[in-house]
Amino acid sequence: MEKLLAIFLTSFGIAFSGALMPGPLLSTTIAESGRRGWVVGPLFILGHGILEIALIVALVLGLAPLLTSPAAFVAIAFAGGAFMIWMAWGMVRSLPTLRLSGEGETPAGGRRRSLPLTGALMSLANPYWLIWWATIGLGYVLSSRSLGLPGITAFFLGHILADLLWYAFVSTAIHKGRAILPTTVYRGLMAVCAAFLAGYALLLIYRGVVQII
Repeated sequence: MEKLLAIFLTSFGIAFSGALMPGPLLSTTIAESGRRGWVVGPLFILGHGILEIALIVALVLGLAPLLTSPAAFVAIAFAGGAFMIWMAWGMVRSLPTLRLSGEGETPAGGRRRSLPLTGALMSLANPYWLIWWATIGLGYVLSSRSLGLPGITAFFLGHILADLLWYAFVSTAIHKGRAILPTTVYRGLMAVCAAFLAGYALLLIYRGVVQII
């Protein structure tokens, strides 16, 4: 039990420090939470977590070399960069008519069901997420596997709980802050998130080109 607890706590600590770092998933969470509600963070992490379970299975099966290959990086950099640019353009296009939703409302209506998919796609679009899992993550998976399924489960629970707590906090803070956040300020925040996504996408595409050259 002590070893399982140690795996859980170290996994939680490392994942939480990583979750605090800005990235495409965090930017999209900030941009969407004001108009789609506090559920954005948890639902993004639901999709993110399902994808990570599949990735852990892939790592256990020995697919780490494939995930870190130059060809995989280039393919993900181009596809992921294009997806992020599309997301950024959607944010920019919505700016002129953007309004913060009222309490309990979701402008996207039934589109909440798409949030887990968006969370998974934003994760998959980032090749550095795959590299982290195929290097640091793989080391933790192999270490945890010495305790069997309970060890891997403790590792995953610690990891995903850290992500869930941080993203739930961010989306709730943005959503609840609507009462004191003017629409103009929120539009500016959305523009910054769109610029970050576009910049990150162009960086990925550039590094993909460098890999080819």
